[in-house]
Amino acid sequence: MSLRPRPDRFPEEGLFAPDSPIRTVHREGVLLLGGGRALLLQIAHPLVAAGVAEHSRFREDPFGRLRRTLDAMLAIVFGPRDTALAWAEHVRRIHATVQGTLKERAGPFLRGAPYDARSPDLLLWVHATLIDTSLRIHDRFFGGLDPDAQVRYYDETKKVAEILGVPPEVIPPTLESFHTYVEEMLGSDRITVTGPARDIADAVLRPPLPLIAGSAAALARFVTAAMLPPRLRGEFGLPWSPRREDVWRWIERTGRATLPVLPRVLRELPQARHPPKRPESPRERSR
Repeated sequence: MSLRPRPDRFPEEGLFAPDSPIRTVHREGVLLLGGGRALLLQIAHPLVAAGVAEHSRFREDPFGRLRRTLDAMLAIVFGPRDTALAWAEHVRRIHATVQGTLKERAGPFLRGAPYDARSPDLLLWVHATLIDTSLRIHDRFFGGLDPDAQVRYYDETKKVAEILGVPPEVIPPTLESFHTYVEEMLGSDRITVTGPARDIADAVLRPPLPLIAGSAAALARFVTAAMLPPRLRGEFGLPWSPRREDVWRWIERTGRATLPVLPRVLRELPQARHPPKRPESPRERSR
């Protein structure tokens, strides 16, 4: 299913007001720290992992999916109306090409089970990992939104989910029901790390990089492990220990003390300050 929203439903300047909670949360560069967590939660669903493994160049371009997901989300949140809707349509076109079947049984999914990136269940899970991760990062480093703003933030994210193709009837209606959905998914056997998921995670978290860039990758592995649920941390083979936990708590305390007082120009993502560009067409990418 793919929703095609009428452009006249949204103001020209964008889908969200400048002071909207969704822009408040997603403008912060520190959210990039959550990219690994969101991706690993997504591919912990066997059908999502199969789609990524069989329909992306994750070994040659390990950061490609993360980058494209970030570009799309930021353009939808910060772009003018036409740009936001163009990116949503771009994502829906990509999803229409991602179909196949499982090569082996995983959790409750039998070998041969079909997957389709347009499936409401898969769309909702991928969307939920991004929203849950964003809220957790903002809470850890900025103290989180106040209760009313949290509710408004979640209502705004439902608009994003809808234009990306998630049917409104499957989206948890309230923030509380959203948290319940995420916890139930994480506690179920539908979230099961497979061989393809480990291959994707290894390509993203352990890419062949020179020394300096390799240090950044090591930090990304550390933060990703810190933020994953313990069961998934173990299934992905990411090491953890009381010492690492102490270091993570120090990073959180330091971030909470320094990030909120930094000038916004130093901590905000460029897309929050400059209108994102429309996605390239297939013809433009082939030039």
